[in-house]
Amino acid sequence: MRVHGECHCGAIGYEAEVDPARTIICHCSDCQAISGAPYRVNVPVLAKNLALRGTPTTYEKTGGSGARVTTAFCGTCGAAVYSCKGEAPAFLFLRTGLIAERAALVPTAQGFCEAGMPWAMDIREVAIVGPRP
Repeated sequence: MRVHGECHCGAIGYEAEVDPARTIICHCSDCQAISGAPYRVNVPVLAKNLALRGTPTTYEKTGGSGARVTTAFCGTCGAAVYSCKGEAPAFLFLRTGLIAERAALVPTAQGFCEAGMPWAMDIREVAIVGPRP
Protein backbone atom coordinates (compact mmCIF):
# COMPACT_ATOMS: atom_id res chain seq x y z
CA MET A 1 0.00 0.00 0.00
CA ARG A 2 1.32 3.43 -0.93
CA VAL A 3 1.14 5.94 1.95
CA HIS A 4 2.25 9.49 2.51
CA GLY A 5 2.57 11.65 5.56
CA GLU A 6 4.14 14.65 7.15
CA CYS A 7 4.83 16.07 10.59
CA HIS A 8 2.48 18.60 12.17
CA CYS A 9 4.31 21.64 10.77
CA GLY A 10 5.11 20.08 7.38
CA ALA A 11 8.91 20.34 7.64
CA ILE A 12 9.32 16.54 7.37
CA GLY A 13 7.34 14.50 4.86
CA TYR A 14 7.51 11.14 3.17
CA GLU A 15 6.04 8.62 0.80
CA ALA A 16 6.40 4.91 1.44
CA GLU A 17 5.24 1.48 0.40
CA VAL A 18 4.02 -0.52 3.43
CA ASP A 19 2.20 -3.75 4.16
CA PRO A 20 -0.88 -2.74 6.19
CA ALA A 21 -1.13 -6.28 7.62
CA ARG A 22 2.09 -5.59 9.56
CA THR A 23 0.69 -2.65 11.56
CA ILE A 24 1.41 -3.19 15.26
CA ILE A 25 0.69 -1.59 18.62
CA CYS A 26 3.74 -1.24 20.87
CA HIS A 27 3.13 -1.04 24.62
CA CYS A 28 6.83 -0.84 25.64
CA SER A 29 7.78 1.63 28.33
CA ASP A 30 10.08 3.48 25.89
CA CYS A 31 7.18 4.14 23.49
CA GLN A 32 5.06 5.29 26.41
CA ALA A 33 7.73 7.69 27.69
CA ILE A 34 8.76 9.09 24.30
CA SER A 35 5.20 9.57 23.02
CA GLY A 36 3.54 10.60 26.28
CA ALA A 37 0.81 8.07 25.45
CA PRO A 38 -0.07 4.56 26.71
CA TYR A 39 1.09 2.95 23.45
CA ARG A 40 2.23 3.74 19.95
CA VAL A 41 1.03 2.36 16.61
CA ASN A 42 3.70 1.63 14.01
CA VAL A 43 3.95 0.16 10.54
CA PRO A 44 7.30 -1.13 9.26
CA VAL A 45 8.72 0.08 5.96
CA LEU A 46 11.78 -1.21 4.16
CA ALA A 47 14.34 1.60 4.20
CA LYS A 48 14.63 1.37 0.42
CA ASN A 49 10.84 1.93 0.14
CA LEU A 50 10.84 5.25 2.02
CA ALA A 51 11.28 8.60 0.27
CA LEU A 52 11.91 11.16 3.00
CA ARG A 53 11.66 14.94 2.57
CA GLY A 54 13.48 17.07 5.13
CA THR A 55 16.00 16.10 7.77
CA PRO A 56 14.64 14.83 11.07
CA THR A 57 16.36 15.30 14.40
CA THR A 58 17.32 12.01 16.03
CA TYR A 59 17.52 10.68 19.57
CA GLU A 60 19.49 7.48 20.27
CA LYS A 61 19.33 5.16 23.23
CA THR A 62 20.14 1.58 24.08
CA GLY A 63 16.99 -0.51 24.13
CA GLY A 64 16.18 -3.30 26.56
CA SER A 65 17.61 -5.79 24.03
CA GLY A 66 20.96 -4.01 24.07
CA ALA A 67 20.49 -2.74 20.51
CA ARG A 68 20.84 0.93 19.63
CA VAL A 69 17.40 2.43 18.95
CA THR A 70 17.04 5.68 17.03
CA THR A 71 13.89 7.79 17.13
CA ALA A 72 13.54 10.42 14.40
CA PHE A 73 11.33 13.44 14.95
CA CYS A 74 10.76 16.93 13.59
CA GLY A 75 13.10 19.40 15.25
CA THR A 76 10.49 22.16 14.84
CA CYS A 77 7.14 20.68 15.95
CA GLY A 78 8.47 17.58 17.76
CA ALA A 79 6.27 15.06 15.93
CA ALA A 80 7.76 11.54 15.95
CA VAL A 81 8.35 10.26 12.41
CA TYR A 82 9.94 6.81 12.80
CA SER A 83 12.23 4.62 14.86
CA CYS A 84 14.79 2.02 13.85
CA LYS A 85 17.39 -0.31 15.33
CA GLY A 86 21.05 -0.47 14.46
CA GLU A 87 23.37 1.64 12.34
CA ALA A 88 22.15 0.74 8.83
CA PRO A 89 18.62 -0.57 9.40
CA ALA A 90 16.88 -2.62 6.73
CA PHE A 91 13.54 -1.25 7.86
CA LEU A 92 12.07 1.56 9.95
CA PHE A 93 8.88 1.81 12.00
CA LEU A 94 6.72 4.69 10.79
CA ARG A 95 4.44 6.33 13.36
CA THR A 96 0.96 5.92 11.93
CA GLY A 97 -0.32 9.19 13.40
CA LEU A 98 1.50 11.09 10.63
CA ILE A 99 0.21 8.90 7.79
CA ALA A 100 -2.67 10.39 5.81
CA GLU A 101 -4.06 6.90 5.13
CA ARG A 102 -3.84 5.86 8.83
CA ALA A 103 -7.49 4.74 9.03
CA ALA A 104 -6.61 1.86 6.69
CA LEU A 105 -3.71 0.75 8.93
CA VAL A 106 -5.61 -1.39 11.42
CA PRO A 107 -3.26 -3.07 13.92
CA THR A 108 -3.02 -6.84 13.57
CA ALA A 109 -0.75 -7.47 16.57
CA GLN A 110 0.53 -5.85 19.74
CA GLY A 111 3.77 -6.30 21.60
CA PHE A 112 5.38 -5.65 24.98
CA CYS A 113 1.95 -6.04 26.57
CA GLU A 114 3.55 -6.78 29.95
CA ALA A 115 4.50 -3.08 30.11
CA GLY A 116 1.09 -1.94 28.89
CA MET A 117 -1.51 -0.14 30.93
CA PRO A 118 -4.16 -2.71 31.91
CA TRP A 119 -6.99 -0.35 30.90
CA ALA A 120 -5.50 0.20 27.43
CA MET A 121 -6.20 -3.38 26.34
CA ASP A 122 -9.97 -2.78 26.06
CA ILE A 123 -11.43 0.72 25.92
CA ARG A 124 -14.91 -0.17 24.62
CA GLU A 125 -16.50 0.92 27.91
CA VAL A 126 -14.78 4.31 28.03
CA ALA A 127 -17.33 7.07 27.39
CA ILE A 128 -17.19 8.83 24.03
CA VAL A 129 -17.27 12.61 24.32
CA GLY A 130 -18.61 14.38 21.24
CA PRO A 131 -19.86 12.86 18.01
CA ARG A 132 -19.10 9.24 17.22
CA PRO A 133 -16.67 8.67 14.35
